[in-house]
Amino acid sequence: MDWKKDFIWGTATSSYQIEGAAYEDGKGLSVWDVFTREKGRIYEDHTGEVACNHYHRMKEDVALLAELGVGAYRFSISWPRIIPHGTGEVNEKGLKFYSDLVDELLRHQITPYVTLYHWDYPNELEMQGGWLNPSSPEWFASYTEVVANAFGDRVKNYFTFNEPQIFTWLGYDDCTHAPGIKYPVGRILAMSRNIALAHGMSVIKLRELVPDCRVGYAPTCGNAYWPVEETDILAAKAKELQNTFGSDDWIRSSAFWNELFLKGRFHEKCRDLFGTDLPELTDKERLLIGQPLDFCGMNIYQGTSVSLSDTGELVLGKLPAGHGKTGMGWPITPKAMYWAVKNFYDTYHLPLYITENGMSALDVISLDGKVHDPCRIDYLARHLSELKRAVSDGAEVEGYFIWSFLDNFEWAKGYDDRFGIVYVDYETQRRIPKDSFYWYQHVIKSE
Repeated sequence: MDWKKDFIWGTATSSYQIEGAAYEDGKGLSVWDVFTREKGRIYEDHTGEVACNHYHRMKEDVALLAELGVGAYRFSISWPRIIPHGTGEVNEKGLKFYSDLVDELLRHQITPYVTLYHWDYPNELEMQGGWLNPSSPEWFASYTEVVANAFGDRVKNYFTFNEPQIFTWLGYDDCTHAPGIKYPVGRILAMSRNIALAHGMSVIKLRELVPDCRVGYAPTCGNAYWPVEETDILAAKAKELQNTFGSDDWIRSSAFWNELFLKGRFHEKCRDLFGTDLPELTDKERLLIGQPLDFCGMNIYQGTSVSLSDTGELVLGKLPAGHGKTGMGWPITPKAMYWAVKNFYDTYHLPLYITENGMSALDVISLDGKVHDPCRIDYLARHLSELKRAVSDGAEVEGYFIWSFLDNFEWAKGYDDRFGIVYVDYETQRRIPKDSFYWYQHVIKSE
């Protein structure tokens, strides 16, 4: 089976990871600007203050996107770049940067897909309690209004939140991401409620101001479960595991967040797990949160194997000795792509975009001046093959975005990991398309 003719081939980035210009042209501080200044937080104390300098090299980067041949580019907007204090006065220079980016993309026939929130929360709002503040949903709705009014005439595709699992878990529980504040379960659940309300308000605001827009959100798939042997028993168990969670992994579970964002309710397990810590949702709030969406994103990099022992007991995560890993040490598990997509679509019947898929590799500039990354090409090809299998089996998938377009600031790992299909020399800011860039270019042309 071939991909459908209007299948979207794209690639993706996020604002803090590539833009740089952290203190220029009126931009306010984000939690990441503050967090990365704290010694020992980030690998070798790296920061995103310069990153890929995309703020000043935007046209060069869009020209590379055009050379790549993608039909779409997913990028995020830095909330404090356009509203420096998080609320109130709008920074026209920040708006102009994104307006120019959108125009440049459209000039090259590349459709912009905007993510409203990819983790760079305004620091001034964090100092007022951040997502714990009861006003935080209104803050986000006001930010959405600014974006919709500024770009809605040209941008028609939006994701409200990127990976709420990760910025809550790593930011407020594990504390390896900004702002690095440890909260008890009850507070994180309260934050989750406010984030969900913010999502619902944002969807309503977008539909009001951009009536022809399409809206979704982009969760990570968590530990996508896949059966080592594709028997009915193991397939059913993988689906069951994908749609549930326990007290130790709920915060990073796709099941928790999908039920909240897509159904407007806390998962049925939550009352037993959390008791009185679980916030109440009124009928009005459930309707507000569960606004109908046009699609859902899925960020997927790896999965957890499901198998049976010789005695018939369920075994999770067992892989052969020496099983392949990415440069970040994540296991390479392409079958997770098929099972995550299939199980999600069977559960929610909502069209999907693969909004992130890719791998960190130990890329270097070779003696011939090029960057050869056959392992990344193999990884991507295997995952696309499994994605096509899911589509063949009935899943509705509208597009695929490689993560990432550029090597970039990889959060707590700084510049130690490279996910890009374009190599960035951070000393000179020179861009070098990798072999995977040309492989993907060929895939797009051939499809």
